[in-house]
Amino acid sequence: MRTPIRHPGRHFAQGLTLVEMLVVMAIMAILLTIAVPAFNDASLGNKLNAISNGFASSAQLARSEAIKRNRPVTLCASSDAETCSVDWSDGWIVWDEAADEIIQAEQPVSSGFLLQATGGVDSIVFLPTGVGATVATLTACRYSPSAGTQKRVITTSVTGRVDVEKAYDATSCP
Repeated sequence: MRTPIRHPGRHFAQGLTLVEMLVVMAIMAILLTIAVPAFNDASLGNKLNAISNGFASSAQLARSEAIKRNRPVTLCASSDAETCSVDWSDGWIVWDEAADEIIQAEQPVSSGFLLQATGGVDSIVFLPTGVGATVATLTACRYSPSAGTQKRVITTSVTGRVDVEKAYDATSCP
């Protein structure tokens, strides 16, 4: 049986040297510098999608309830989930005025975000035929800590159709 040859003064390193560790840390810093803004942008997009899709779903519900009940149904801004108010960011309700019934109530939008109508529209009425008696354009955006790079524009047409579009010209909110 042979014995392994040992070389005095030679040690085989197990681990990393300081230089190797610094190189790894520099590469990680560069990757994080690239990845974090992309993650923040994706997170902003997801929150804006949630706000705008939630509103669009409520508008579709109001339209379908107007058709089903054969009477006008109102989608309006509401700060208390019981009565109409003026600020869409405080939440909104789907309301059958004739029956004095709240069909759906939505919570306020996330802190730092804004949902605002162009022209001061604070309610949207859908007629029994499904058409919209009110044409409205709302903008969902982030205003704090900065305006962000994206917006969502929600439009309800005279035919009752609800569209959500992305906008990347978000230098200010709204």
